[in-house]
Amino acid sequence: MIRSRIALITLLFLTLIGYSQNGINCLSVDRSGLYSKAFDSFESDLFEYYNFGNDSIKTYRTFLAEVASLSLDLRKLPSDNSIQLARVFKKKSNDPNSIWVKLSDYENQEATKKPSPYTPPSKKGEEEILIFNYRGGLIQCLKNNSESDDFKEIISTLEEDGNVSTSLIAQRIYYIPDKKFKASEIKKFIAFDIYYSILMVIEKAFG
Repeated sequence: MIRSRIALITLLFLTLIGYSQNGINCLSVDRSGLYSKAFDSFESDLFEYYNFGNDSIKTYRTFLAEVASLSLDLRKLPSDNSIQLARVFKKKSNDPNSIWVKLSDYENQEATKKPSPYTPPSKKGEEEILIFNYRGGLIQCLKNNSESDDFKEIISTLEEDGNVSTSLIAQRIYYIPDKKFKASEIKKFIAFDIYYSILMVIEKAFG
């Protein structure tokens, strides 16, 4: 009886240790639940559109391949729910805690480290380009909890220069080996930096 209790306590302890090391949910940095809703909507769109059952690696890789080759059918993939969520993110882009920031602001942060910085001003009435905040809390959580050196290297590169095309990012993520590719950190990165970044650009086309 005593041995069984000790075994049970040991098992619970090991489970808690494993959870603390590998079970961090980076989406919880947003207490409103918006990030979690957005990720769930993204996965729902993806699995319904590609219809590969529960094969998440094939589903995600097919999506990335179509983004990289610019062959993604953006008229059919996003649900109304995901479009609405993209609009919410767009409205929140002026918030200092937003996971998207103006490209000019991002470049200016980096320019302070370089001699003779210059960022061309945006034209009056022209909508500023938004990019994912690679130096922000969400992405840093994903990076720090990832076991993929390839993924960490991609993020480190983007921290220095965020003005990289979505298709190129998709291509680099695509080639991460399966064992590391299926991790939740990489899936969440794909959801926000690729999927919602695209939707924020095209949402006006959906009326």
